Amino acid sequence: MTAILQNGSTLRVRFAPSPTGYLHVGGGRTALFNWLFARNQGGTFILRVEDTDVERNKPELVDGILDAMRWLGLDWDEGPVFQSQRLELYRAAAEKLLASGAAYHCYCAPEKYAGADAAPADEPAAAAESSKPAARQRCGCRHLTGAARAEAAERARAQGILPAVRFRVPESGVTQFADAVFGAREVQNAEIEDFVVLRSPRPDASGQPPESGPSLPLPTYQLGAVVDDIDMRITHVIRGADHLSNTPKQVLLYHALGAKPPIFAHVPLILGADRTRLSKRHGATSVGSYADEGFLPEAFRNFLALLGWSPGDDTEFMRSAELLRRFSLAGVSRTNAVFDRSKLEWFNTEYLQKLPIEELLPHIEGELKRAGLWQPQWGLSTAALGDAKGSSQREWLARTVDLIRPRTRLLGDFTTWALAFFTDDFSYDPAAVAKFWKDPKLADLLAKLADALAALPDWNHDACDKALRDLAAAEGVKAGLLINATRVAITGQAVAPPLFDTMVAVGQPRVVSRLRRAVPAIPKL
Repeated sequence: MTAILQNGSTLRVRFAPSPTGYLHVGGGRTALFNWLFARNQGGTFILRVEDTDVERNKPELVDGILDAMRWLGLDWDEGPVFQSQRLELYRAAAEKLLASGAAYHCYCAPEKYAGADAAPADEPAAAAESSKPAARQRCGCRHLTGAARAEAAERARAQGILPAVRFRVPESGVTQFADAVFGAREVQNAEIEDFVVLRSPRPDASGQPPESGPSLPLPTYQLGAVVDDIDMRITHVIRGADHLSNTPKQVLLYHALGAKPPIFAHVPLILGADRTRLSKRHGATSVGSYADEGFLPEAFRNFLALLGWSPGDDTEFMRSAELLRRFSLAGVSRTNAVFDRSKLEWFNTEYLQKLPIEELLPHIEGELKRAGLWQPQWGLSTAALGDAKGSSQREWLARTVDLIRPRTRLLGDFTTWALAFFTDDFSYDPAAVAKFWKDPKLADLLAKLADALAALPDWNHDACDKALRDLAAAEGVKAGLLINATRVAITGQAVAPPLFDTMVAVGQPRVVSRLRRAVPAIPKL
């Protein structure tokens, strides 16, 4: 059902990454909250790429951001829309501000205002909260008129400088806005600088201002975000709390452009275990890196949703349908969240164990393909094989994955310690060999066990169990000696799923072959 707001408009939210890096965990969480809110309310989720920072943008990162969002399962309804393709829209807005007197030309050199016109991406909201900035000194260009303005313009032109456009912030009064998370806010206008909305372009190689092309004036973050949000009819702006300090400036822009500000909801920051802002020193920070590590997207999504949001009770394990049903802005906390790697691994383990096996198999298939282990027949059902009586390879795969998954933590476990379930090309763990292959009688015992197992008419758990224990009794050794040695022989590992279940999964021919292969590999003492 489509959400209709009190003013008759439909709910519309956006996620607006900048291609200056990969999709960060914090950005992924912001995208997730927007997506959950839109889906919960029956609204529209828009993807916008803010790519006007030509010095820092890396166009090749756009695909990485989109891939990370797809991996998270965040589908968008409109976009991606690229700001770099909408420059005339921003320049027209700047002209409107100039015409109304809400902005003025600044003839200062660009380096004079560098840093005063963009989102403070690395500034913690807590710092903004604790400090009380003094009144800002206004740019001298604000008061230029007539001959003085013409003189400044000519002087700048001679130096190869085209003017920037600054917003004329009122010198008195306050700017107020309501935040769905942090409540009512207000800032003294005297504390807000006359921020730049359109940057001055850099001179060309000859030192002259450019006449055309990408070096023409570009919008700052403040102008681009507001103009786009107005044009896209955004009703709710859900973003990180580090943008709280930008909001008064943007509210001023909305009013100056004759638009009603959207509803703002600033979500708490994500910190590392040391309570500092999450960064590379805490380990992986990009969403894509967790995909590469072998986390399940739904597990990561569940974990990410709880970084700064609560359903109102102690529920943690929530599949996507439940997250969509329960998400609301009322559950977003003002308290910064802490990224706990061990908790993320717990979520992944839970999902590996609890997902219906048919939902897990596509992820296992992807991991096996990545490792070069996938066999096409594993994807074929009994019907596809034309075998109505026998068990299909797909069914074998499902049973095997179900056997392995209680001991897995990441998808990569299926192709590392569980490698022997999917290929005969595996090695013996030296520690396992040293621990369980040190009895001098083992070479002879494993050879006899191979013969006994090869003679079994039925291959099942109980038959394998009886054959091994009968041999142990006949040879006067403990069954444990043979069990541990056999596990190393058929899996290469000291620890694996229950041995006789493992033997059934591996299959009679391969178990017998592996036992016989192990005989000459057992150290001679």
